[in-house]
Order: sequence, then structure tokens, then C-alpha cells
Amino acid sequence: MRPGAGFFAEIDAGADPALLSEAADRAANLLVRGARATDDPAVAERILHLADTEGIETIAEVWSHSAADSLAGCLWRLFLLRSWVYADPLGVAREYDAGVVRAPVAQVVAGVAEPPGPEELKTMVDEVLRGIAASEFADVLFRAAAFSRVVATGRAVLPERSEPDVQRMLVLAEQLEAAGHEELAHGLS
Repeated sequence: MRPGAGFFAEIDAGADPALLSEAADRAANLLVRGARATDDPAVAERILHLADTEGIETIAEVWSHSAADSLAGCLWRLFLLRSWVYADPLGVAREYDAGVVRAPVAQVVAGVAEPPGPEELKTMVDEVLRGIAASEFADVLFRAAAFSRVVATGRAVLPERSEPDVQRMLVLAEQLEAAGHEELAHGLS
């Protein structure tokens, strides 16, 4: 530490929140809209594995402060879903399986193979994320919302899950579904 005025020279004011928000929106826009501008199938694979190979966690952290009805906010939620499925595939499969019989329509939309085991859920979540480059982004959001709704339904019947656990997953499902409708109507930004 330096005495006098130099004492405060070491303090970093941090990043400008407006610039961080702009960077989050720009990265999300390039990822979603830019990926769709190419017909290279390798792009979908690169998008899918960004979190594994490119350290997307830093960008995802910036996305975490974005509104649910923005591209950046949607990508944050999709990133969380994929990370969660890969971190706890057995637990996710158990919750999903508990919800399947109570939410059959959402289960069909989510598109998980029967029976919904850990590997089938990983395959489904990867297929959904490949859709960022290969299909309509609204479809990606609707499938992720349906998956989240089935899990929320499953959580509601499992004895070890609390009401906040159920509500968080239900809110995620509702946010993704609302964003899907917004994407269809006006296009998310």
C-alpha cells in the first residue's frame, strides 16, 4: 500500500454495468443470430460444446444479469439447464421421471427418449442446444420450457423437494415459454 494519494490508485472501480450488459447482448445476438446465418453443421456442434471447450462460463456470468426475455437471458437459462443435467444426470432423471406421468404433453414437447435415463436427458439437452444453430430459436425455448415443466411437476411429488425448489423450476419453465412466444412474435434482442 502506498501512502498519500497513491493509496487509492490500487482500487479498481470495476466494470461499467452498461458496458457489461451491452457485451452480454452482443455476444448472445452473435451466438444465436450469427449461427443461423451459416449452414455449416460444425457450427451447431461448436455452440453445443462452447461451455466445455471455450470457457463460456465468463460470458455466461455476464448473461446471468440479463432479463429473462432477452437473448442473453435465455442463453443463460439454457446454459444453466445443460450444466445442471451434466452435473447431476441421475437426480435430473429421477425428477423428470416423476413428472412424466403428470405432464404428458410437456414430455412430448421436450422430446426425451423413453425411458428417461441420465444419458437420454444429456442427449435431449444437447439436441435442444444444437437447435440454436439448426432450428428456430423459439422451438429451442419451447422444448427447454417443456423439459423444465416436467421436472417441476416431478419435484412437486418428490418428498425431499421443497416448495422453493418446485417454484424455481416452474419459474424457469414459464420464463422460457414466454421468451419463446416473444421470439415468435417480435424476435428477442
